[in-house]
Amino acid sequence: MRSQSERPNPLFRNLNAKIASIPMVLTALVVFVGGTAWTVLYSFTNSKLLPRWKFVGLDQYERLWSTPRWLVSIENLFIYGVLSLVFSFVIGFLLAAMLDRKIRFEDTFRTIFLYPFALSFIVTGLVWQWLLNPDFGVQHVVRSLGWESFTFNPLYDRQLVIYGILIAALWQGTGLIMCLMLAGLRSIDEDIWKAARVDGIPVWKTYLFIVIPMLRPVFVTTLVIIASAIVKVYDLVVAQTGGGPGHASEVPAKYVYDYMFLGQNLGQGFAASTMMLLSVVIVIVPWAYLEFGQRGRR
Repeated sequence: MRSQSERPNPLFRNLNAKIASIPMVLTALVVFVGGTAWTVLYSFTNSKLLPRWKFVGLDQYERLWSTPRWLVSIENLFIYGVLSLVFSFVIGFLLAAMLDRKIRFEDTFRTIFLYPFALSFIVTGLVWQWLLNPDFGVQHVVRSLGWESFTFNPLYDRQLVIYGILIAALWQGTGLIMCLMLAGLRSIDEDIWKAARVDGIPVWKTYLFIVIPMLRPVFVTTLVIIASAIVKVYDLVVAQTGGGPGHASEVPAKYVYDYMFLGQNLGQGFAASTMMLLSVVIVIVPWAYLEFGQRGRR
């Protein structure tokens, strides 16, 4: 056996792999960490067209939280986020459970459900803008069939516009959630299902009390994916409504873009970006604690 002094230093183990990862590490530090720190620091300045270091304290944040447009965007993000999480999980899991029953033409259905995810948010937004248009969309088709009083124009109603955007988002993203859930269901040992059938446990109880708890890692991963998509939603809103009617469908990402590139107010855009970063941290930190903190205590 090699003595302790002859063992290689852990620092030099897999040296080639560590050298190869240096560009990636530098990119992460300079672009992501550095860019994030730069944004947070300049959110405390009064930068306009170009960044300039003139410290103004929390003025940008006070202005941000006193702006009705920002408050509307936060309200929309909350409504969109909660409903998107609930319906994505429920619909995605139900579709996965249906396909897991080994139905006929499973491959065809899986392709149909996943296909919308291959489209960009811009294309999805334009498609659903047409479908929800009262002049030639769903409302026009139903009325042409004889139901003259039917009304369905959420994109033109200030109170319902965020729900019209939610419909398009669910249509595009639920297929991915279905595939993640289906992969988790297919990893469940077949003996568990056999034992449940032998014990006379109903299928719905098997899913609820046995299968779903075993899918915890899949649910956590899915939660992070959905939450990150919720915070950065932008393309869909621009393609469907442009933030309208008025600012009724405003979201934080659009607010940031408008102030930084159209309003020429970098300080306000940086402050809004920092608040978006904070919302991501609120999601990531509990996830990291659940995944790594508790695991380390076992």
